[in-house]
Amino acid sequence: QVQLVESGGGLVQAGGSLRLSCAGSRSIFSGDMGWYRQAPEKQRELVAIITSLRSTWYADSVKGRFTISRGNAMNTVYLQMNSLKPEDTGVYYCNAAPFGPSWGRGTQVTVSS
Repeated sequence: QVQLVESGGGLVQAGGSLRLSCAGSRSIFSGDMGWYRQAPEKQRELVAIITSLRSTWYADSVKGRFTISRGNAMNTVYLQMNSLKPEDTGVYYCNAAPFGPSWGRGTQVTVSS
């Protein structure tokens, strides 16, 4: 069973930065990976992808502020989040892209105005 563990979230003021980490089973990390977020009372949305060849894609709402990357270890992915806005608040998850059936617990990001 695929296991994913997200960490690095927290409470930050608008304009601040956070770096999220995701670690888990190597099998899932060999393909394209994504960071997703779910704001209160909203559907989960995809915010960034990194392919197996390290190409990246970002949602318009985070482009220029977030950076997705892979670690040197074959089972880690990161999300550097700068210039955070209150609308970035939510629970952040990593998963394959397109997502697989197993989700981690996510990490809470709260941005205060």
